[in-house]
Amino acid sequence: MRYFKFINLFVGLSLLFAACNQKTDDNKNETKKYEPVSNEVLGSSVIYEANIRQYSPEGTFDAFTKDIPELKKLGVKVIWLMPVYPISMKNRKATPDLSIEDIEDPEEKEKYLGSYYAISDYTAINPEFGTSEDFDELVETAHDNGMYVILDWVANHTGWDHKWIEEHPEYYHKDKAGNVTDPINPDTGESWGWTDVAHLNYENDSLWTAMKEEMVYWVKEKNIDGFRADVAGNVKTEFWNYVVPVLEKVKPVFMLAESEDKDLFYEAFDMGYNWEGHHIINEIAQGNKDVKHWDAYMAKIDTTYQKDDYLMNFITNHDENSWNGTVKERLGDASETMLAFTYALPGMPLIYSGQEYGMNKRLKFFEKDSIPKTKGEFWEVHVKLGELKNNNEALDGAKKAASYQRLSTTKDLAILAFERSKHEDRLIFIANFTNKAQEFQTDFSGNYKDYMTSEPFELKTDQILNFKPWEYKILLPK
Repeated sequence: MRYFKFINLFVGLSLLFAACNQKTDDNKNETKKYEPVSNEVLGSSVIYEANIRQYSPEGTFDAFTKDIPELKKLGVKVIWLMPVYPISMKNRKATPDLSIEDIEDPEEKEKYLGSYYAISDYTAINPEFGTSEDFDELVETAHDNGMYVILDWVANHTGWDHKWIEEHPEYYHKDKAGNVTDPINPDTGESWGWTDVAHLNYENDSLWTAMKEEMVYWVKEKNIDGFRADVAGNVKTEFWNYVVPVLEKVKPVFMLAESEDKDLFYEAFDMGYNWEGHHIINEIAQGNKDVKHWDAYMAKIDTTYQKDDYLMNFITNHDENSWNGTVKERLGDASETMLAFTYALPGMPLIYSGQEYGMNKRLKFFEKDSIPKTKGEFWEVHVKLGELKNNNEALDGAKKAASYQRLSTTKDLAILAFERSKHEDRLIFIANFTNKAQEFQTDFSGNYKDYMTSEPFELKTDQILNFKPWEYKILLPK
């Protein structure tokens, strides 16, 4: 009896052990393992700009980290963290025009947290957001969910409290009297108005070495996956060409330039801002431009950039939201159409914190604020578009992007139609880019599925299509 009891116990333990192993394996399968930066991942990615201060009522890394699995549902594969470093107190901005020194009431002063871009220490964490360990957990959680993390890097200037002001004044631009200056517009010789920061001077080779070491720290010690370079074009291209290969020796990195300067893409940067395209989108939504302006722009970038250059498409970001208006203010009834457009275009679509919830307020820039967190129609649209971006090669937007072919209609000033294709995948985007109903015909035909509604959609060259104001369709072949 003891023998059989032992056998039964052994079998039972073996089955339990096998079940535990199976559970562990299943859990591993649920989460895609972290892979170093690759073009394949970037080609199917949505990028998310995380404003940690405003993302939650707490304004902490921890509050953001717990939502990373939710961001995965939106197709996010790259998290861009706005600056996470300590902010200088000296000359801290209270409003676009006032410094904290201009505020007399002590209680009033406390609410002004300053600009993220006035950095006092490049290798420290802003205690407002949490600890260094909290940051590590954020990066690890992102990696566990198959996402990259890139940091906002401000190489053009530091805050006035940075130790380099005293220890290495030679790193900075100076006026005729030898005083360190805030950034000056080279075209006008006047201040940009960024009075809360001191302008670094890349004519000094020693600065290159110092800045390189600060950047290497985050890649080597904190395991981040690259950088978004603030006002990248205001820093010498040669510096970026020097520093990126050094970073690549540590691990592959993804580099995003806040610039459209094509010279930056020859060596250093993978992706730039689609600023001009964004402004045309705004103008079309406001009735000031039409489809011919978009066609001219696409022809321009086709001849301006190299084949493997690509741009970030967006309907909002931190600058646009705070200073130029909400999505609804700028795009009105065209908001969803233009959102879908940024996904359908070559490149990578951006989601800014709060956009996924249909946020219709301008976030405060120098003070604490908070985004809404109620999932609604806009959330579902983002989920749907993110799934398509992740899984359909016709939307590949990186260095080996899917093709873009303009399709003709009988109303080409009002209707934008194009086809994207790669390998076996193909889709057609058609949109009425006006605030009036449009009747038109196409010169292409076929049986499709309307991706957003899952309804069948047949196209015939002799049929008249009726699109409501700002109506759009993403058509997949049946």
